[in-house]
Amino acid sequence: VQLQASGGGLVQAGGSLRLSCEASGGTFNPFNDDAVAWFRQAPDKEREFVAGISRSGRALSYADSVKGRFTISTRDTAKERVYLQMNSLKPEDTAVYYCARTARGPQNSNSKRALDYNYWGQGTQVTVSS
Repeated sequence: VQLQASGGGLVQAGGSLRLSCEASGGTFNPFNDDAVAWFRQAPDKEREFVAGISRSGRALSYADSVKGRFTISTRDTAKERVYLQMNSLKPEDTAVYYCARTARGPQNSNSKRALDYNYWGQGTQVTVSS
């Protein structure tokens, strides 16, 4: 499975960006129940969970720091393409954003630990200027 993240860029504080994560190379039938998540990593910081869609697709999770500003979504049950709409961006949102995927874990929640995800995209840089 390969994951391709895109949509990053430079934006002023208060602006918006939409990230996309496209999966390929796997078996993505309508019953595929992988969990998909976005993580981010700022310089000299650990990779942190941002948002996720559970394996069932029925539960969404967000880090407290992005609740109310970011929205994760998908248009298909196999979650072949997952989006992260980021509004009201702040300078502290600056980081490399990664999408990740796993077939492990519970159906109706997302692990917030990076080590629980076994497929990763290459990352897309988001820079928010003040």
